[in-house]
Amino acid sequence: MMINRALSAIITRLSKQFPVIAIMGPRQSGKTTLVKHLFSHYTYVTLEDIDIRALAQEDPRAFFASYAHHEGLIIDEIQEVPHLFSYMQGIVDALNRPGFFVITGSQNFLLYEQITQTLAGRIALLTLLPLSIEELAAANLLPATPEQTILQGFYPRPYAHTIDRQIWLSNYVATYVERDVRQVLNVSNVIAFQRFLKLCAARVGQLINYADLARDADIAPNTAKAWISILEASYIIKLLYPYFKNFNKRIIKSPKLYFCDTGLACSLLGVKTAQELYLHPLRGPLFESMIIGELFKCYYNESLIPPLYFWRDVQGHEVDCIIEKSSDVLIPIEIKAGMTVHSDFFKGIAEWRAISQDKKGSAYVIYGGNTEHKQAQSHLIAWNHIAQLFSLHLK
Repeated sequence: MMINRALSAIITRLSKQFPVIAIMGPRQSGKTTLVKHLFSHYTYVTLEDIDIRALAQEDPRAFFASYAHHEGLIIDEIQEVPHLFSYMQGIVDALNRPGFFVITGSQNFLLYEQITQTLAGRIALLTLLPLSIEELAAANLLPATPEQTILQGFYPRPYAHTIDRQIWLSNYVATYVERDVRQVLNVSNVIAFQRFLKLCAARVGQLINYADLARDADIAPNTAKAWISILEASYIIKLLYPYFKNFNKRIIKSPKLYFCDTGLACSLLGVKTAQELYLHPLRGPLFESMIIGELFKCYYNESLIPPLYFWRDVQGHEVDCIIEKSSDVLIPIEIKAGMTVHSDFFKGIAEWRAISQDKKGSAYVIYGGNTEHKQAQSHLIAWNHIAQLFSLHLK
């Protein structure tokens, strides 16, 4: 079953402008399926294939020459041979063929120096995260409740095929996450890394304290930082940084940890049913992680850099998400898992407005209910209407 992806139109448009289209995202987010569908007339190769990878590593010029007369080339999992980026510039400049190269990878290409040095101005970088709520709804696959949606997660394969979700997610951790991280960081203690992953899931929606995380995982703080970095680069987790007018402070202050897929987080936590999740102490943080993930998808699907932060002052006042729409327009968003509206839903926004002196700006509460309300303090938005909110107000 082919599920339509919101990023398709952007990819098609940019393929007529740039010689290299690069699609980043976690493994199994649907990158290969999407590019094969959009560029069905292109030749497809994957560097997961040992023989093809060996040729690309040992003789990259011969690798590219063998496809020079093809209509176009899809190179899957190009991070397996990152030095190929260095050889693309000459080919791109000589051929001058828009959209000839379509490359995918499950690590952030911005980590590779070759991209910024050789392909700047020649490459369109796009990010494809797992399915969004909007995409699932359009395909009539969206679960009825936020709890079921959190538990099911957003990877396409369990929706497109009849698969035991729990077994698939468990295998995903062993097959992709552990293997990729061990490969990049040469992690020898698999048990320690498994424990680290579960500890990260238990801290979803919380500020990262590397010292505490390292102590609980029985590893060094620098190791914890390295593992967090590669998990983020591999799109397993997403870090949300605090908002400060001083941009340097946004980077040096502790971020909050979220998972790109809540189903994966639930699997690591051992949550197996929606009823378990409804009673779980991390239900609220997992709902928050889902909504933060949806906001990231809204921006990525428009090929935009997500201007997303959170806000917390020294007195403990906090807003779950701040969208920096422009240098002088900030949009506060509170995220509440409850289905019944309470006055506490609007407390954070009221405190933000009092401290920031922003009395008239737009503010929103995204909650677990299904109806919409316009309050005096902010707009109340249903959890499954985030895409409408983005298109009308946040874009």
